[in-house]
Order: sequence, then structure tokens, then C-alpha cells
Amino acid sequence: MKLGARLIAFILLLSLTIVLTKAEVITLTPETFSDKVKEKDTAWFVKFCVPWCKHCKKLGNLWEELGNAMEGDDEIEIGEVDCGKSRDVCTKVEIHSYPTFKLFYNGEEVSKYQGKRDVESLKTFVVEETEKAAEKAQLEDKEL
Repeated sequence: MKLGARLIAFILLLSLTIVLTKAEVITLTPETFSDKVKEKDTAWFVKFCVPWCKHCKKLGNLWEELGNAMEGDDEIEIGEVDCGKSRDVCTKVEIHSYPTFKLFYNGEEVSKYQGKRDVESLKTFVVEETEKAAEKAQLEDKEL
């Protein structure tokens, strides 16, 4: 195999690897938001942003990195809402500044994140808050 063909094969393999390992951050819209965050026994950690916000831009790939770090956790989904396109959703969940990070569990808002903006802090928050929400939901189910 010639060097050029090997190089092309290597680049294609590398591209495929990058695509396969890309984190899944799900874009939520007015049509999908309510149904998704109401999924039973599933936490949704959602970033609410607008494209023109300098603080949102400053986050860079943070949300995708968080999605990658959470990959494989079936009980936690990472989502995002563009409040410029989905104003109704953002109004409904009372978004007043950007970016805003909220955790939903079984359709209910559980908490709003206000800590450090790094992957480890976000991951710790979402895991701990999801565990608390799951325990609370389990207790409520037993009471019924």
C-alpha cells in the first residue's frame, strides 16, 4: 500500500473514531422539551443559552465535554436549549440570564446549578442531585 493510501486510510479511521466518541448533547426544542424532561427515572441536565451571549461563548466545548464524561450513564441525559430559537421553553422554566443550568427529574425542576464551570464540578453536581431526586421519587412512589 502506498504512503498516500495509508495516510488517507489513517485519516478516515481517525475521523470515524472522533465521530463515534463525540458526546451526545441533545438539543431540546419546544416540540421535544416537555416530553424529554418527563421521561421516567431520567435526569436531564440542561444548559439554556443564546448564541450571542459572551458568557455562553466562553464555555466553549464545556457542555460537550460534560456529555462525553457522562456517556454510558443511562439515568442522566445532557441537553441544551437555544433560548433565541426556543423562547417559549425558556419563559416556561423561568430563564432570566445566560447561561443557566437546570436539572430536571421526572418532569420536575430539581435544582439550578451555580457552581464552578468545569467538567468535574458539573459532573459531581449532576450525579449527586440525580441520586437525591431518585431517592425522593422512590419514597413518594412507596407512599402511594
